[in-house]
Amino acid sequence: MDEHMSGQMLIHGGQLSDIALRYNIAGEKWLDLSTGIAPTTYPVGLLPATCWQRLPQQSDALLKAARDYYQTPSLLATAGSQSIIQALPQLCTLQGFAYTRVWLPAVGYQEHRKAWQSAHYQTLDYQDTPDITLIKQGDIVLVINPNNPSGKLHTRQQLTDLLLTVSAKKGLLIIDEAFMDATPEHTMAPLLASHSDLLNNNINQDALIILRSVGKFFGLAGIRLGFVIARDYWLKPMADVLGPWAVNGPAQFVGIQALTDKRWQKKQRTALNHLSGRLESLLVDVFAQPIRGTSLFKTLLIPQAPALFHALCKQGIYVRLCDEKNALRFGVPSEQGLKQLESALLSQPIQRLL
Repeated sequence: MDEHMSGQMLIHGGQLSDIALRYNIAGEKWLDLSTGIAPTTYPVGLLPATCWQRLPQQSDALLKAARDYYQTPSLLATAGSQSIIQALPQLCTLQGFAYTRVWLPAVGYQEHRKAWQSAHYQTLDYQDTPDITLIKQGDIVLVINPNNPSGKLHTRQQLTDLLLTVSAKKGLLIIDEAFMDATPEHTMAPLLASHSDLLNNNINQDALIILRSVGKFFGLAGIRLGFVIARDYWLKPMADVLGPWAVNGPAQFVGIQALTDKRWQKKQRTALNHLSGRLESLLVDVFAQPIRGTSLFKTLLIPQAPALFHALCKQGIYVRLCDEKNALRFGVPSEQGLKQLESALLSQPIQRLL
């Protein structure tokens, strides 16, 4: 991975307007599977006019809903996890971590790398799992759990052991749980509760920051809502860095409804498990190899990834060509989308590439 990408413009999924223009296919005709956003959106309904008319204040109702949903009392609402990813290096510098080393997954969401390198931190790569024997005094370790795009999921025990090492060395563990909602039993958020059963007496809770995103699981990427889960040592200066009105009124209103609607959440997890299973079976049948991923996306490692990406785009199907150019990430489609994808994958242009 490029060690100096601070000035680069990263290419993400979700850039449908550019792709539609490039392939000369109208935007409404595309099947967009490039983002890992749930195909079913939480039903927002009508929003009260006050959401738009008033400056957004801190919402106690939103914080209460989030504390219950994430199983922890210590959190801060943000305009999506991306805003925090960009702010973390500045925050760490303010808190005394300037010029320390940052361990990053070699394959993962590259906005993390860009943010740290832009702030002139030294970045080091690890493969699937950080090697605790290599962590030095004051190191920052970032884990994406589950990883995007590999789908690698670390257990609570693995991360607790890692946190114990980082804490002992007065470092910091940052866990990006943007894709965790479909598997809430694996979240580390309860570790930050005051009397957590998971808490080891040798662990300093200030050594842990967790990032969460509302948009992916709830199919609400457009509202830009997320949360930072950490102790006050981090939350107070983070609130200062983000400034007033960090989360808009409509996002707060919708967030309260979505985070408290447990019946819908259960239904969504069941639907995502079913659809992602169908997607994985389709990809295994077509490509005859194991598929990685989560309930929100599936990733295919294949040398012909760029050619397959191009062939799918020519049929109006937009997937994510991963940064390493050796894999495609498929967002989970609806039932109708699965049929469209199956037809494309079985077509002659795709089959000729296999």
